[in-house]
Amino acid sequence: MFDAFPSDWRSALVLVPHPDDPEYGCAAAVAKWTSAGRRVHYALASRGEAGIAGMALEQAGPLREHEQMRSAAVVGVADVRFWEFPDGEIRNSPELRARIVETISELQPDVVISIYGGPEWAPGAPNQRDHMEFAAAVVEAYDSLPHPPRWLFQNGPQATHVEVIDDGAFERAVTSLAEHRVYLSVLDPHTPITVHARKQVESTTAPRPEFGGSRTVEFILLRQRR
Repeated sequence: MFDAFPSDWRSALVLVPHPDDPEYGCAAAVAKWTSAGRRVHYALASRGEAGIAGMALEQAGPLREHEQMRSAAVVGVADVRFWEFPDGEIRNSPELRARIVETISELQPDVVISIYGGPEWAPGAPNQRDHMEFAAAVVEAYDSLPHPPRWLFQNGPQATHVEVIDDGAFERAVTSLAEHRVYLSVLDPHTPITVHARKQVESTTAPRPEFGGSRTVEFILLRQRR
């Protein structure tokens, strides 16, 4: 049984290690939230410079940053921050935790959403070390705050809460992911970009009979301040 994602909030901070992480996860929910007038900020530990096979880091980093900016704009996110931690070597370090604390303290969001930190997305589908290290850093940083945001969620499997989305939010999420054009064309060269994007968003927005068969985005509640 799932609970509905909280609705009594105004601003959220989405914390992820790489470009495309929001789009492979919670962009459909973000599209719904911004359409309702809520503020959503993105902060990324890296520019994803190691993410395009065969492309030099100094070329891939700016390219992926630009793709992420265009992608975020599709779902109504104007504030996108890049922290310059090295892609592929993100660790739960004091420096990373300090940057997370600094950003949360500056923005004062009601909700913090991070990437899934478990060892597997599904049986036989291992998580990346960058994801796990980053997710652990977010939890530790949150716990160190004297007055943390009201909620801390991860976007991933084994959900406790779901956000119901409509067709408009779904389509914006597909368009948002498709903005990672160069990245997707190298990652999956045999599949048209829009086809890949649609399949991915379909896989992360499963219809739920508990919510009338509507598509949902899954979240795991880790912390709630009373």
